[in-house]
Amino acid sequence: MSVVVEVAEVATQELLDGVNRLVPQLSSTAHAMTHEQLERMINSPCVKLFVAKSEGQIVGMLTLAMFAIPTGLRAWIEDVVVDDASRGLRIGDALTVAALDVARESGAKTVDLTSRPSRTSANALYQRLGFEQRATNVYRFFIESQEPEK
Repeated sequence: MSVVVEVAEVATQELLDGVNRLVPQLSSTAHAMTHEQLERMINSPCVKLFVAKSEGQIVGMLTLAMFAIPTGLRAWIEDVVVDDASRGLRIGDALTVAALDVARESGAKTVDLTSRPSRTSANALYQRLGFEQRATNVYRFFIESQEPEK
């Protein structure tokens, strides 16, 4: 199985269909993307959507977000997913390495990501590629459900 990883440049129907086929395998609570949402993401200067293709079909994806802050260029990997039928073929490795290469070429000094402990294969992949677990707290604020304390 030959796999090609590329950065999505155009929000095509094929890309939208592939993303919407993969998203439920990543999150049971995520909603399908609209063409407008996909186009906004593709056109963002801060986001690169990497897709892995095999025999013309999208079999995996990864999102790399990069943004400048006072301490330098930050890079963050999100929403990594490989199609159930294609797991175990190192597609996640190929996606992650491609994202690391782009982050490095862009001037990022580090790349962060999070992964639930239950995702043992994903965690093993990240450690195998050289990611180190950080001693930090990750917090989430749900915009839709509450107002911040003042």
